[in-house]
Amino acid sequence: MKIILDCHVPALLAHGGAQIQIEQTQRALSALGVEAEFMRWWDARQTGELIHFFGRMPADQLRFAQKKGLKVVMAELLTASGSQTTAQRLARRAFRWAAENFAPRSFAAAFQWESYRLADACIANTPWEAHLMATKFGAAPAKIFVVPNGVEEVFLQSPRTSRGEWLVCAATITERKRILELAQAAVAAQTPLWIIGQPYADHDPYAQKFFTFAKQNQKLIRYEGGISERAELAKIYRAGRGFVLLSAMETRSLSAEEAAACDCPLLLSDLPWAHSVFGAQATYCPLGSVAVTAAVLRKFYEAAPTLLPPPPPATWHAVAAQLKSIYEKVLTA
Repeated sequence: MKIILDCHVPALLAHGGAQIQIEQTQRALSALGVEAEFMRWWDARQTGELIHFFGRMPADQLRFAQKKGLKVVMAELLTASGSQTTAQRLARRAFRWAAENFAPRSFAAAFQWESYRLADACIANTPWEAHLMATKFGAAPAKIFVVPNGVEEVFLQSPRTSRGEWLVCAATITERKRILELAQAAVAAQTPLWIIGQPYADHDPYAQKFFTFAKQNQKLIRYEGGISERAELAKIYRAGRGFVLLSAMETRSLSAEEAAACDCPLLLSDLPWAHSVFGAQATYCPLGSVAVTAAVLRKFYEAAPTLLPPPPPATWHAVAAQLKSIYEKVLTA
């Protein structure tokens, strides 16, 4: 079995959880004896049996692959779709139906909805995303498989330690993650908060606003940039009073699951993905004003020492084993 891993967003342009997911998937598959390599777009001699595409593969490319005898497994993170309200989802579903039935074919083709129906299998991170793939994009339910993200052993095996005073948030410094709003709420609530992460670009206006705010409130907001050393990050999660991620949109947060692996209590945005993954074993905050967030943040800060830890997530080895089983089914279908 030879698998080619491909993605439409270069890591050079947008670091983050998706990059970690792809890299860890490749390592774990290789450890299981699966020949898995990254797509070499310049190499016409590259061979494989199946393409695992991270994202929504363009329909024309998907057809080319299948004509070459390659199977295609598509794994798109439905970050925006998964965070929409019921009314928004219904409106967009109606728009897709109208576009595919009444608009010129070229108009509908631009959205690449057909890829969901062409792919040999679709990978969803959560049952919620699996539901959306079927109901919103028309993927055949029999071709949809739910596979979680994994975490590295360094998080699951990190030694226990006493928890300190800092809440921890590890995320890219960008509007979608609402890092500035979280920092403002932490100051209003007088809850110490350690932000770990980097912006996509230092000169980004949103990031600059956060940098300025953090410097002005150093007693409560700790910011020293990103931390690439995984063992060090595990120590921080183990010592954190709680983990906080209040994104406006999310798919399945790797940092939240890494914190969960370290038994860190979780405060997450009240969105379907979070309930789908953690259920009653996390605390939820509605998307609202800084004042609303501050009230929830203060309550979570006070309760954190008594909260039960979230369930341990899967390892990348377990994830790779699930993927290998899916590849085998697709290749023998």
